[in-house]
This record gives sequence, structure tokens and C-alpha cells, in this order.
Amino acid sequence: MAKPPALLWFQLDLRLRDNPALADAAAHGGPVIPIFILDEAGESPWAPGAASRWWLHHSLVALQKDLRSRGSDLILRRGRAREILAELLRETGATAVFWNRRYEPAVIARDTAIKGELNRQGIAVQSGNGSLLYEPPVIKNQSGRPFQVFTPFWKHCLSREPKASRAGPIPALPPPPAWPGRGEVAEFALLPTIPWDQTLARHWQPGEAGAQARLQAFLTRAADYDKQRDWPGAAGTSGLSPHLHFGEISPGQVRDALPRSGPGAAVFLKEIGWREFAYHLLYHFPRTPEEPLRPDFAGFPWKKNPAGLRAWQRGRTGYPIVDAGMRELWATGWMHNRVRMIAGSFLVKDLLIDWRAGAAWFWDTLVDADLASNTLGWQWTAGCGADAAPYFRVFNPVLQGEKFDPAGAYVRRWVPELARLPDAYLHQPWSAPAAELERASIELGTTYPRPVVDHGVARLAALAALQSIRSPGPAGP
Repeated sequence: MAKPPALLWFQLDLRLRDNPALADAAAHGGPVIPIFILDEAGESPWAPGAASRWWLHHSLVALQKDLRSRGSDLILRRGRAREILAELLRETGATAVFWNRRYEPAVIARDTAIKGELNRQGIAVQSGNGSLLYEPPVIKNQSGRPFQVFTPFWKHCLSREPKASRAGPIPALPPPPAWPGRGEVAEFALLPTIPWDQTLARHWQPGEAGAQARLQAFLTRAADYDKQRDWPGAAGTSGLSPHLHFGEISPGQVRDALPRSGPGAAVFLKEIGWREFAYHLLYHFPRTPEEPLRPDFAGFPWKKNPAGLRAWQRGRTGYPIVDAGMRELWATGWMHNRVRMIAGSFLVKDLLIDWRAGAAWFWDTLVDADLASNTLGWQWTAGCGADAAPYFRVFNPVLQGEKFDPAGAYVRRWVPELARLPDAYLHQPWSAPAAELERASIELGTTYPRPVVDHGVARLAALAALQSIRSPGPAGP
């Protein structure tokens, strides 16, 4: 008697290689029916933003094509996952469901409820770890509590045996006798109606093949990662973050591909560690996307400044390195990590705008918008999270620009109206003599904005605001 089929539920693991749920589904011995459910309600309030929806569209197209090339397919449905799974189980006669675990609070609640309900119905459910090297529930400090400082967290992780990647050939997925209604990705209506689609496509290749190509390109320069990663005008970073977020490549695959020695590889592996730490924090402190981890920051005197927020979002603050980053974000759906810190610091410390406004903008505009990493980054910048930057660290956007973009390659690319300005004035155009501005065809306040705030004055205001709340030092490991 033929074994009943199983459902293979893809979520943020949109790849065929090193995919535990796929391997387990194939090993169960019967037909495998791959499915994807667009369950925006089940991810509420953090359903994918606009840039993530663009990426998801193209990643699903790639996955469906890859599955079809292997004699399988990807069934696409939209609605509540619980209801869609029930429909597909009835329609196909499947008796098992396989998926890989996720760690966003709303998704944990949804998937836990689904698993319990299916088990009560006699449906076998098996979930795997397809996205992390070290899962949050098993990493604890000596007191049995979660870590809140990165260095002891990562040291502890490195002392443990990491999750092994499954580097073998892609398992065969026997098709069912009859396919349920398949659906097409276009029916999800994920693509934006603005010209964003064309600009993002010039910079990215979503899908597993794009992830592998990006990894191979990075490996040619990984040895210099420690020297190049802070320079936004150079191709020093990996660009793997959106591929990791959508699960088009696993962290184990990246780890195993890195050189076995050298400072560049070690520093990059630590960046993978920061991603692990972000998920550790999100799992153990699930309210942090909406609330500061440090309770004293609940009373921070943030300002309502719609004009300042809009200037920051549009890259019109008058500070070239900040504006370059925000324009790069809009054009590509991505921003260099060093510039993310500079732009984030400007929003929360120069403009005194709530970090959650910045997190919301990044959530909507980043192709690598990841709830764990986005939350960690913004709380670090604001000084209200685990392992946070000290409150007195206020990035000077002029000095940061002069240090990390000294020849102006980055600013000139993304703020072309300043391209003809000499290096000496590029990061503070308001200091340029009138004759230099005229030669560069710059009219401050017209062709390029004057600074929306004086950094020196803003820094003192930020320090005063931060002194008004009690901020204890970071918790111990």
C-alpha cells in the first residue's frame, strides 16, 4: 500500500540545499507536496514590508522554478495558515507536515497552536532548525538565564558543537498522484506599484542561485573583510543578509564556505554571531520590537518631529553621509552597516526621534528587514537594549564621513549634487567658501539642504535628555 503524502511547508527557508524540513520530508518515504502560505495575519503586526514583499515575490518565483525543474512544484495559497493547512490535508490525504522553526513571537504562537491542533487530529508534525547555528532555547548562561551581552554569548556558542549543515545532494521529492491547485506567485500581488521594482532588480538576484552567486563573490575578498567592512564606498561586505533572512542560504553553508583561518573570516563569522544573538534576544525578550529592553528608557523624552523624520527618510538632512545612506536605502533596499549606525544615531540622538520610527522605516524599505536584527540594531543605537552603545556615544556625522569615506566615493555616488565639491568640504558643505559652492553649482537651501540641526547643539540636547532617565549599566552574562 502506498504511503500517504506529506506537506512540506516552506516559510523563511526558501532553498533546496541544507534544508532540514525538506530532507526530513523526503526521508518519510511517501509523496511530498511543497507549499507556501502567505499568512500576513499570522505574522501580525510584523508582516513583510514593501521591500521584503518585492524580494519574497522573486524568491518564490525562483523556488517554484527550481522545484518544477526537479519534477516537483510549489503550491501557493493565501490566508490563515491553520485553515489552509486543514484544507490541503483534506484535499491531498496527507498525514504529515514538515517545516522549519521560526522565532518571531507571533509566528511562534501561531505554529505552536497549529502543531498542537494537528497532533490532536493524528497528523504527524516535525519541525527542524533551518535558520540558526544555535537555537535560543538551548543557549543559557551559568545561571540558566538568557545572555544580554554579546561577547560572553558568542564565546559560549563557540564552545558548543554547532548545527551541522547537510551538504549532500538535494533529496528527491516524489510527486503526489495528483497535485492540488497550484497558484502563481503573481496572484499574491506582492510587487510595488512604484518604479522601485526596477531599481531593486538592478542590485539583487533573489533566490537560491543568487545567494550562492553572492557567497562565491564574497569568498574572493573574505580574507580582507576585517579591513574593508567599514568603508561604504568599497565592496567590502558580503551582501548576504537578505539571502540569510529569506533562508535562501543557511548560516551553516556560509560558515563552512569561509576560509579556515585568518582575521577576515573570523571577523565575518562574528557577524553571523551577531545575527544569532539577535534571535536569542528576540526569543527570550519577545516584546522588544515594541518596547525597550531597559525599562528606564520607557520614560525617555522623545520629540514629535514630523518634518525632521521626513527629511531623514528622504535623505535631505543636510549631512551628506546620512543623506547618502538614506538614498542608498531607497534605491537599493539596503544600506551599508557602518552607515546604518551613523544614520540611526542621527535620528535618535541628533533629532531625538523615537527609535521605533526608524525601525518602522527600515522594516518597510530594507530587503533584509529582519525582526531580530532590526530590533537589536535600533535598540543598540538608542542605548536601550542589550549590549547597547553607551548613552554618551553620539556619532558625529561629519567626522564619521571624513573617516570612513575620506575620498567621497560613497557620498558622490548617492548625493550627486555634491559631486564637484572638493574633499575638504564634501562632508560639511555649509563650511565651503561661497566661491567653492558656486564652482560646484551648489546653492545651499536650494540644490542641497542646509543642516536640519546643528550637531554640536543637538549632541548636548541628547546628553541632557539621556541624563534625565536612570540608565544602569548592561546586565552581566
